[in-house]
Amino acid sequence: MRHRFHSMCPYFAMFPEEFARKHIAAWSEPGDWVFDPFAGRGTAVFESLLNGRHAAGCDTNPVAVCVSNAKSNPPTLHELLSRIDEIESGCTTNIKDDQIWDNPFFNVCFHENTLEQILWLRRTLRWRTSNIDCFLAAVALGCLHGESHRTENCLSNRMPRVISTKPDYSVRWWKANECVAPERHVFDILRRMVVYRFASEPAEIRGCVKESDARLSLSVFPELQGVVKLVVTSPPYLDTTNFQEDQWLRLWFLGGADHPRRDGIGDDRHRSARTYWTFLEDSWRGLARLLRDDARIVVRIGGHLTLDECRDKLISGLECGLGRALIVHQGGYTSRIQSGQLRAFRPGAVGTRHEHDFVVSLAG
Repeated sequence: MRHRFHSMCPYFAMFPEEFARKHIAAWSEPGDWVFDPFAGRGTAVFESLLNGRHAAGCDTNPVAVCVSNAKSNPPTLHELLSRIDEIESGCTTNIKDDQIWDNPFFNVCFHENTLEQILWLRRTLRWRTSNIDCFLAAVALGCLHGESHRTENCLSNRMPRVISTKPDYSVRWWKANECVAPERHVFDILRRMVVYRFASEPAEIRGCVKESDARLSLSVFPELQGVVKLVVTSPPYLDTTNFQEDQWLRLWFLGGADHPRRDGIGDDRHRSARTYWTFLEDSWRGLARLLRDDARIVVRIGGHLTLDECRDKLISGLECGLGRALIVHQGGYTSRIQSGQLRAFRPGAVGTRHEHDFVVSLAG
């Protein structure tokens, strides 16, 4: 049965847990260290922990860090239910944040009573410092928006579950389709969802994902110098998504701005192939000193790139960044994306059609 932590919060541009599990089993042993410098929602880290490996990773997106740490370092179910009771008991009615209550999007996205509870939860949770609050925040992120006409576990008016649609577009669509935000009791939904998640036992080993640029892997994990046996990762795809826009509502819940940012700060997207490959080379350089001499690296990459371009640029970038010659064990297995996530919220869009998998090890 699929572990229920995996579906805690949907995330754009994620690889399947089967992909991570297959390579973890093939190229590492129980007790080895596995690392993912582009952790996303923590699939590789969590699968490593479930299969008896130690694991860590980093990501620049707070949503990714929150969700991956919730799965990798969970509290007990009792601690979570007690904390929900504590937060609910202190919930103050008539929370009037002028910036939010005067915002047309929030007034149409959420029922007034639901929004009050969301605001209280947002102000109360200390997700960066408490693993209990981190888990609750991750569960809340998974419920924050979605297809509320199909499930009572979504807090918002009708929205995609994977991404947050833009405010102006959302308001126009809701009004044109006469959609009304449902009244939801946030704390009851949290209780129901944490009980559901804990039907699967957490991993016995605990892991960690830090909010950091992949290029700084060594500086944020100095204790892992020379111990990483396996890297399983999927870098951001070239010109595919901007998490500051696509995840803006979840970022707001974690303390960010109440609108999508367009200033380029935190934009994960690379539009230029030249700067993209330079960025990846620098990322491998930041990773180099964490690796054992017998380390193996598994990379899944895509984003409107041909197999030949990926093979040439990725392998040469890895060799330059790591400062080592490589043995190529898998030089680009290509798979077609059967149901691209882009088409889930933009019907008819082409999106990224292919992904390429590479497996290399350090030579000598």
